[in-house]
Amino acid sequence: MEANDFSRLIVALMRPEAYPHPADPVEHIETHISHVLLAGDFAYKLKKPLDLGFLDFSTLERRRHFCEEELRLNWRLAEDLYLDVVAVTGTPTTPRIGGAGPVLEYAVKMRRFPQAALLDRQPLTDGLMIRLAEEVADFHARIPVADHRLDFGSPEAVLAPMLENLAQVRARGVTPENLTRLDRLEIWTHERFRELTPTLEERRRQGHVRECHGDMHRGNIALVDGEIRIFDAIEFNPNLRWIDTASEVAFLVMDLEQAGELGLARLFLNRYLERSGDYGTLDVLDFYQVYRAMVRAKVLAIRLEQGDLDPAAASAERHLCTCYLTLAESYTQPRHPHLLIVCGVSGSGKSRLSYRLREALPLIHLRSDVERKRLFGLDETARTLSGVDSGIYFPSATNWTYDRLHRLADAILANGYGVLVDATFIARERRERFMRLARANTGRHSRSWRSMPRSRSCASV
Repeated sequence: MEANDFSRLIVALMRPEAYPHPADPVEHIETHISHVLLAGDFAYKLKKPLDLGFLDFSTLERRRHFCEEELRLNWRLAEDLYLDVVAVTGTPTTPRIGGAGPVLEYAVKMRRFPQAALLDRQPLTDGLMIRLAEEVADFHARIPVADHRLDFGSPEAVLAPMLENLAQVRARGVTPENLTRLDRLEIWTHERFRELTPTLEERRRQGHVRECHGDMHRGNIALVDGEIRIFDAIEFNPNLRWIDTASEVAFLVMDLEQAGELGLARLFLNRYLERSGDYGTLDVLDFYQVYRAMVRAKVLAIRLEQGDLDPAAASAERHLCTCYLTLAESYTQPRHPHLLIVCGVSGSGKSRLSYRLREALPLIHLRSDVERKRLFGLDETARTLSGVDSGIYFPSATNWTYDRLHRLADAILANGYGVLVDATFIARERRERFMRLARANTGRHSRSWRSMPRSRSCASV
């Protein structure tokens, strides 16, 4: 089908008679790579006939294949929303969804939900962020690990899309100020990549590269009938979903920060780390946050180039693109972290104080009770029925727990994140050991959680 025929087809699919069910009125949503028709109780997603390098929908067969991939991948987190792949038949001016005869296009058929259900269109709560962090951590724990014989997640495979993002934005006529910013980001990306190459490879060997969602941000998450549904996983490029789980976490944290939800970003990250135990995420978080902010900037730049936005919409998109570039650069700035400990006997309220501190300050919260159970392979909610000096509370186990807290705190500080250690710390020598750790990190030149201020206007566009 020619480009003009595809355009006529989209216009014709705005008519209710194109559907085998009540569909009046039909609403249309366009992205940089797809058209979504909201028709009655259902939504139909058609892929644009494009070849953008990082995706290729240029033939009907490829579009059919990627519709089927989209169905497979999204059944993992939103099976009740993704229903089928259907043919669009008829002619470009009189199409029929699911009709007989030659196939014009293919569409993914989905159960429709209110747009107000999207997380980027509603107030967010602490409870929702905790649930989301737990769901993401559990999803990462059960999805397949990349075959080490393949290139997925190799340092070179990680760097390639980062450089492509920079090139794609640079090629689309950004302002001189942004061109200078892109130069700085490119230099930093190369330098940080050289520093992190051994870490990236080690995380790959450890099994952290998995078949992830790939595009996990608030606009792809909805609260449907009270349940979290994460949809629109990346189907068009396996290199963009077979990724380090840290990259997926970085996207959501970046997205929340861009919206001005700094406290919720901290809450999500803390709960994810606590649930997964993967504190090594922090080794590479800033690297992936820059990448994810650049992904959003690239999407906006591509959309602007397509030239069908009205002047007001184009101005808003251009402003938001600059905001993402500014945000990306903010993650490259150095900062000095802090170490806090909260101590006291069980039941004294130290955990309640810790929760309040981690909501107000950029701190990674380490809980001794959670890390003790992790040492013994127990779930954080497991009941141990152990008394003092028995079960998992025998003296050596307590020493192992504080050793683990110390190792984690040291690594977190080295990555430029403040850390809050929540434990009884009854023994003076244990408090002094962490005091020495704090002193050893005084003046350490580290990377920041977020160092550069951002205007609220970026969050409200």
